[in-house]
Amino acid sequence: VRVNRVLGCSLVLTVQSMYSAGDDVVELSPSNFNREVIQSDSLWLVEFYLHCLCKNLKPASFALLQGIVKVGAVDADQHKSLGGQYGVRGFPTIKIFGANKHKPEEYQGGRSSQAIVDGAMNALRSLVKDRLSGKSGGSGYSKQSGGGGSSSGGNTKDVVELTDDNFDKMVLESDDVWLVEFFAPWCGHCKNLEPEWAAAATAVKEQTKGKVRLGAVDATVHQGLSSRYGIRGFPTIKVFRKGEEPEDYQGGRSRGDIIERALDLFSDNAPPPELLEILNEDILKKTCEDSQLCIIAVLPHILDTGAAGRNGYLEVMIKMAEKYKKKMWGWLWTEAGAQMELEASLGIGGFGYPAMAAINTRKMKFALLRGSFSETGIHEFLRELSVGRGSTATLGGGAMPKIHAVEAWDGKDGQLPEEDDYDLSDVDLDDDFEKDEL
Repeated sequence: VRVNRVLGCSLVLTVQSMYSAGDDVVELSPSNFNREVIQSDSLWLVEFYLHCLCKNLKPASFALLQGIVKVGAVDADQHKSLGGQYGVRGFPTIKIFGANKHKPEEYQGGRSSQAIVDGAMNALRSLVKDRLSGKSGGSGYSKQSGGGGSSSGGNTKDVVELTDDNFDKMVLESDDVWLVEFFAPWCGHCKNLEPEWAAAATAVKEQTKGKVRLGAVDATVHQGLSSRYGIRGFPTIKVFRKGEEPEDYQGGRSRGDIIERALDLFSDNAPPPELLEILNEDILKKTCEDSQLCIIAVLPHILDTGAAGRNGYLEVMIKMAEKYKKKMWGWLWTEAGAQMELEASLGIGGFGYPAMAAINTRKMKFALLRGSFSETGIHEFLRELSVGRGSTATLGGGAMPKIHAVEAWDGKDGQLPEEDDYDLSDVDLDDDFEKDEL
């Protein structure tokens, strides 16, 4: 009978709030708990209550804390998942969400206004002390927007925090590829993965120019997402590509494994880099400065090859750019004689066309293709460079050479320059200048 009476009371009273708007108490639920509490820099006191068994705490205590500590309340009748998530077994239970928002402390003090204020101020002093000493708690994923680094060399701000509210817009509607980790704050394997995930996120963001992103979902908070994708263990990593069903990540959990898989995904989805003719200084500067290496070909003059011959060389370069597209190198070409200072700085010197060089403008070093200008020869040249082998030299003068503005090739065969015709009809020849007959 008692059980039925309590249940009946719950059904009647859950439509009403225990606190009024004037009590400065935030009504919390699974839909706003992460945004209001977990992502907040403030210290929170949160009461988990049942309507029929609990009387509201002294509103006077909350007025004393206004502007210093945030106070919230969870209706455990309606939101049982939140109570279970934080180990609430009796009512009312007050939890203090301080330095480590994922591991709140249980308030053990009295229920008078003064006791609650004292408990809150003690927790606040502890939080300030931790922050002054540089300590922080919880999962770094809950604070990406605030920046901060990781001892692993990664940056947790590069791991995008995904929620029930932003997931569809950021991931499903994006043209980018996403690797998404579903984690639980209490999961030991998740904690081990966190620095690896953060380091990989930073590297992948840089190497793919943001075309592959790493995100994280707190599955204990965003249970709608966890249920949608059938998450049963932690951590679970899934790959999301626009218009396709998500797939399980099957790779290793080290940063190297994650980066390698991310670059493979980028390579599968990315178009090959554009092959540009060096028409001015801006093209050379932007292409080479934005890339670790820029590959430059000096092709024979159009009069020596015609359009068909030149297009043959360009097709070889386009195939190599496709083959090495995950390297994010820049690809350029120029006609022999158009950029003589560039040729001189590379030691090409007006002969041996077609020629190719790979330039690292950050180190002002370059390497020359010594083999044939063919798929096989260029592949061997670039493969040696990609593993750190190959002979290099310092760019002539230690700086980028002067680049001249030239007209773009029109795609046609070249034409010899027209010679002036000379009319000799009006020229008088000396009649006395005659050869004697033998």
